[in-house]
Amino acid sequence: MKTAKRKQVLKALEIEAWVPRGAEPAVAEVAAAPVEEEAEKRSRGRPRLNPIAETVVATKVAERPSKGNAVVRTDYVAPTDWEGLRAAVKSCERCKLCPTRTQTVFGTGNEHASLMVVGEGPGADEDASGEPFVGRAGKLLDEMLKSIGRSRKDNVFIANVVKCRPPGNRDPEADEAEACRPFLEQQIKLVKPKMILALGRIAAQRLLQTDEPLSKLRGPIHEYGPDKTPLFITYHPAYLMRSPREKAKSWDDLKKVYRHIEKAG
Repeated sequence: MKTAKRKQVLKALEIEAWVPRGAEPAVAEVAAAPVEEEAEKRSRGRPRLNPIAETVVATKVAERPSKGNAVVRTDYVAPTDWEGLRAAVKSCERCKLCPTRTQTVFGTGNEHASLMVVGEGPGADEDASGEPFVGRAGKLLDEMLKSIGRSRKDNVFIANVVKCRPPGNRDPEADEAEACRPFLEQQIKLVKPKMILALGRIAAQRLLQTDEPLSKLRGPIHEYGPDKTPLFITYHPAYLMRSPREKAKSWDDLKKVYRHIEKAG
């Protein structure tokens, strides 16, 4: 990415950037965002994470819980082709989200993308449009992807843990994510990405089937599924809009994702 264009992208992310000597041509270094004193206190005593290139972790797997009175069939097998999968999602009534949705939000992007982005659940804008990440958070995500030469139209596929909007934009519940799990798993199998990027705590925990906090999950490369697809975790764009000081950390995450995909060829 050319320097002028890169600066424009980083400006959109509201991150101060400069190009040091010997910098990689595709990514820029970013000024470290100031960390609030209270956050520093909370971080003291936590184990430091190793560099991403040297770290592949096995995450503790949690039991798949069911919440409330919902009963989720665990023997459901999703269709193995795109057309059948889209139809199954569109007509799905596997959890309590279906009565309140305007429409399902299947996913969008290149079906053979090298990078697959997984978010939490659709919001009001997504419920109305049928496409993931179309509101303000979606615009920020587009800028984040652009900063590493990626776009939902060309070389990224974007999906969510659940395909229907949770009422009031609340977090998806465990049984709702479990009901949608076969659909997301099949999407990943069809896309065959070189890397999965999980946005936020809910997406990370559901993909890894763990209850570990985001602070412990973010940093190293994880492995997803039987193919051991590399999975990396960063902050959700909506969180970054509420906590702009964390944008520099997210930009650092994106550079690591970029380098991994480039190395994988």
